[in-house]
Amino acid sequence: MPLDIVVGTQWGDEGKGRIVDLLAKQADIVARFNGGDNAGHTVTVFTEGSGSQTFKLHLIPSGVVHAHTSGILGSGMVVNPATFFAELDALLAAGVSIGPERLQISFAAHLITPAHRALDRAQEMARGSGQIGTTGRGIGPAYTDRAARRGLRLQDALDRSTFHEKMLAHVAAANQQLVALGVEPLDAQAVAKDYNDFAARLAPYISDTGLQAWLALKQGKAVLAEGAQGTLLDLDAGTYPFVTSSNPTAAGALLGLGLGAAPIRRVIGVTKAFQTRVGAGPFPTELEGEAATRLRGTGANPWDEFGTTTGRPRRVGWLDGVLLRYAVRLNGLTEIMMTKLDVLSGLEKIRICTAYRAGGVEYEQLPLGPADLSPFKPIYEELPGWQADLQSLHRWEDLPAAAQNYIRRVEQIAGVPIGQVSVGPERGQVVDVAA
Repeated sequence: MPLDIVVGTQWGDEGKGRIVDLLAKQADIVARFNGGDNAGHTVTVFTEGSGSQTFKLHLIPSGVVHAHTSGILGSGMVVNPATFFAELDALLAAGVSIGPERLQISFAAHLITPAHRALDRAQEMARGSGQIGTTGRGIGPAYTDRAARRGLRLQDALDRSTFHEKMLAHVAAANQQLVALGVEPLDAQAVAKDYNDFAARLAPYISDTGLQAWLALKQGKAVLAEGAQGTLLDLDAGTYPFVTSSNPTAAGALLGLGLGAAPIRRVIGVTKAFQTRVGAGPFPTELEGEAATRLRGTGANPWDEFGTTTGRPRRVGWLDGVLLRYAVRLNGLTEIMMTKLDVLSGLEKIRICTAYRAGGVEYEQLPLGPADLSPFKPIYEELPGWQADLQSLHRWEDLPAAAQNYIRRVEQIAGVPIGQVSVGPERGQVVDVAA
């Protein structure tokens, strides 16, 4: 019963999509367990004779680009049907054959509607200088309705006789809030009509995906659980309130798929070789100026640090070992996959935050979690950099000694092994780390 879980150890954008793409070669089912189309996984597939194809997926599990896999959108997700079908159409246009026979959505996942999106934007504007930096995709309001037990689940779309009236009532309630926020109300009839059409298209995709995953595991099939966002954006365990509205941690995978803990085999944490985040919130190791530009890139290629969903330039900084230790403990990581090691090539010196200092005291572990990081200042360790371009290297022994030393030092700080490192965006640009 092999269940492997992939989580981000930072604020999302760690490169989980390419790691899932790598691991999906041995998976039968790839299952997304949290979030909505606020996430963005970029997967670049290179095929001999036809060059590369880059897929930017926000809802559909990135592992389904492998023809042998099936995909699941779990009950922990919130689903915008317009995004869902746009991604399906894009994959089909690119030659990836996918339909209900290969992709299912949990009946208990919740719908995102135009009302949620309008509320998200209006509420963020109303916060003024206290904005959280949401994507405006309606994620927070959809999860709010879910917690308040007034949300619309995918199961509701199966009962066409009542769905229209439920949509009208949902939009009417949202309109009251929108008017109070000084925003034009939505046309409830138009929204309901659109979602009636979506309901008809969605019906073949809706099932009990928790049962599907459980039966697959009972049969000895491999299930790969794919998280969105990252540990530090977890609603409970992240840098609150600058967090997402779901649980992108390993425990969230079990809740979001409807599974118990027994089948877990590996919990793989993905970390960049440095640190990034999009949106507001604390960032102890953040860099500015020329150093930040150097790590971020210019946006000229998909490997640069700009949000897949928002397009916003990511904030960048040195790798934070304190927060990495926290992610290891919180998720019960068995191993780490490191991405973008090649971006550090050409630097004379590389820094790693190994501890924090506050009030004259040093901390290797956070005393009260990461919600308030303002008192803490990073303590850095400096390591020599390397000049070699890593993108053409494929073996551990080919990596410069300084790059090997950097990887080993991160392993020591994290307390778990690093299994592989990526040295470029292509599928084959991955190096196995020597045991």
